[in-house]
Amino acid sequence: MAEIRFYHLTRSRVEDALPTLLGKTLERGWRAVVMARSEDRLEALDNRLWSFNDRAFLPHGTAKDGHADLQPVWLTVEDENPNGATVLFLTDGAESAAAASFDLTCLIFDGGDEESVKDARQRWKGYRDADLPLTYWQQNENGGWEKQAEHKPERSG
Repeated sequence: MAEIRFYHLTRSRVEDALPTLLGKTLERGWRAVVMARSEDRLEALDNRLWSFNDRAFLPHGTAKDGHADLQPVWLTVEDENPNGATVLFLTDGAESAAAASFDLTCLIFDGGDEESVKDARQRWKGYRDADLPLTYWQQNENGGWEKQAEHKPERSG
């Protein structure tokens, strides 16, 4: 069953948190799709993943790069999974009709943006009503993640 995680940013921007989250994803041997809402935003995230650390490399690609099947991380504005990913990252309010088909979907939202927080609350309710497993993580003072809430599906049977 798919797990949905909400990451509430209070100390950093998506551009700063995403490389760390993707790094942990790749360390586990998982592949990821990162979905943005616009081409401009996609390009900004792509540039950030190339430049976030001069001593590390985070392999990723976009439609401009091609060869989706070879990319462990695929950045897109489309609701797609061309690299066979098991993890989906939704940024900046991007939505996917296929979120429940991934093993893990991570919604990353800016706690300083009232609309983003409102959208995240609505999505939490929708996923909870669909009885999917949910966790809500919020950044602490040091930028680390602390679990604040959880919804475990009711098991029938």
